[in-house]
Amino acid sequence: MRMLINVPETVVADALRGMAAAHPDLTVDVENRVIVRRDAPVAGKVALVSGGGSGHEPLHGGFVGPGMLSAACPGEVFTSPVPDQMVRAAAAVDSGAGVLFVVKNYTGDVLNFDMAAELAEDEGIQIAKVLVDDDVAVTDSLYTAGRRGTGATLFVEKIAGAAAEEGQPLDRVATLARQVNESSRSFGVALSACTTPAKGSPTFDLPAGELELGVGIHGEPGRERRPMMTSGEIAEFAVSAILDDITPRNPVLVLVNGMGATPLLELYGFNAEVQRVLAQRGVVVAHTLVGNYVTSLDMAGASVTLCEVDEERLRLWNAPVKTAGLRWGV
Repeated sequence: MRMLINVPETVVADALRGMAAAHPDLTVDVENRVIVRRDAPVAGKVALVSGGGSGHEPLHGGFVGPGMLSAACPGEVFTSPVPDQMVRAAAAVDSGAGVLFVVKNYTGDVLNFDMAAELAEDEGIQIAKVLVDDDVAVTDSLYTAGRRGTGATLFVEKIAGAAAEEGQPLDRVATLARQVNESSRSFGVALSACTTPAKGSPTFDLPAGELELGVGIHGEPGRERRPMMTSGEIAEFAVSAILDDITPRNPVLVLVNGMGATPLLELYGFNAEVQRVLAQRGVVVAHTLVGNYVTSLDMAGASVTLCEVDEERLRLWNAPVKTAGLRWGV
């Protein structure tokens, strides 16, 4: 096993200590596994809290900061955080204006955030929730009932985070978050399996010369396996799968996301093919983001997410953001 770690048991804690050292604008509670923007709670502002298993960085801790999340709860690798973390995060960032939980549709995350919402409300914190379920590859998977939550999480956290930063009320921020999710679709492709520190070997078998179409961010199987395809062929398959499920009538945001081990040289080339297919289908692109944002440890591959936007959602997307993983306008 060739990894930059000490021992598998401390990999998350070690990463959190390193994050704290690199980003003094964050308050990182290593023991309790909570990452909070240092100026929280912000008076009169709705707070956004998200979280999930580690291994998908910069999601979610890398998106904590002005214009995006107020706090994040990292679980163990590919394992949901626990309700105590979520309640602690909500209490740390609540200004009295309420807290929005952004939850990817994985069974453990859903159950734990539901329990945390009940506990937080018992403490007098107003909670709203939005479920992200944008992956069109499969209806159910090893980890979910219904569609998986993947790349649209970034769009939800950014656009809802900008609305909260403006001082919009909880019900409006939650409505916007749900609209973003409903307007987003994703499809991912794996060229290699990922390796968790605890296992030390690939988590699934993907023979040489084959790829997995519709893979999940934990390595869950997708629609089918095929012999290796060209970048253009993969783009055709991924974009077609998305457009079979949604027909954008307005411009879209495009996320071409690396799974962790695919270099930017390949991602930009893949983006060129995605843009070609979208142009051929008559889809207007408002903005494009290329890079590693919702990863799967060391998996090679990429995902495509499209999010249809109106004037308000586009304005909120363009609003300033200052986080470890995403920043502009500041």
